[in-house]
This record gives sequence, C-alpha cells and structure tokens, in this order.
Amino acid sequence: MKYELISDFTHTGFQTMFRAYFEELQILVRDWEGLFKEMDAGENEAYLASENGEYAGFIQFCPMELTSWFFVCRAGLIREFWVRPEARERGAGSELLRLAEARLAEGGAGAVLLTTDTAERFYLARGYAPAPRAAARNGDGVYFKVL
Repeated sequence: MKYELISDFTHTGFQTMFRAYFEELQILVRDWEGLFKEMDAGENEAYLASENGEYAGFIQFCPMELTSWFFVCRAGLIREFWVRPEARERGAGSELLRLAEARLAEGGAGAVLLTTDTAERFYLARGYAPAPRAAARNGDGVYFKVL
C-alpha cells in the first residue's frame, strides 16, 4: 500500500474517493465544487492510500485550538475517514490513522478528537476513549486520544 499526503482537495483521487464515501453514506451533495473549495480553506490535509494504482481510502484531518479564558490546547481533528469496502480489514485504515496522528503530533497537537457512529470498536482498539461529556453538533459519539 502507498500513502500520499495532500493539502489540495482538487486532487482527482481524493475527490473520487470522497464522492464514493458520501454515496455509501447516502448523502446527497448539490455543490461538489463548493464543498471541495471549502476543504481547501484552512489547514486541512489528507492522506490517500492506494494499491496497484487504485485508491483504497483516505483520512482528512486538521489541527485546531481548544481555548478557554485560561488555557490553550493544540489538538487534532479527524474530519473524515473512509476505506473502500473491498480494502477494509487489510491494515490501510490503521496506517492512515497512524499517519494522521503522527502528522498532527509533529504540528504540536497533544490529542486527537473525532466523532463516529460506525467504527467505535476500531477506534477503541487503537487507543481512543469515549468523551462522554463532550458533544458533537452532528450528534455522533465523541472520542479522543492523547498523543
């Protein structure tokens, strides 16, 4: 498996996989171009996994600051994460997550946050814990991992 870091979301491979991901979730997008343009704003990055010239999955992530009147904490956010069904259970997802965590840690993140409603066991097996008092706007469970 090969892994490529990108920050340009006009990348054809990323767009193809992202569309397949939303199709699997049955999410209708009316303005794909606008969505990908929005992703290009800020510090978003992604790793793409490919094998034998075919894309197998991606993980999209970004740094963020958690602030209060007294503290500032740099953390990472896993925004989107998907592996093609035929590539699952073969290690690509674990490696994509490891790469994103390492990249975020290099940038000064001390923890990673994410939401999931489909892969709780996957994240628990990789050191994530539920954040029971944290809430996500999408209503999904929040998980975190200290790096």
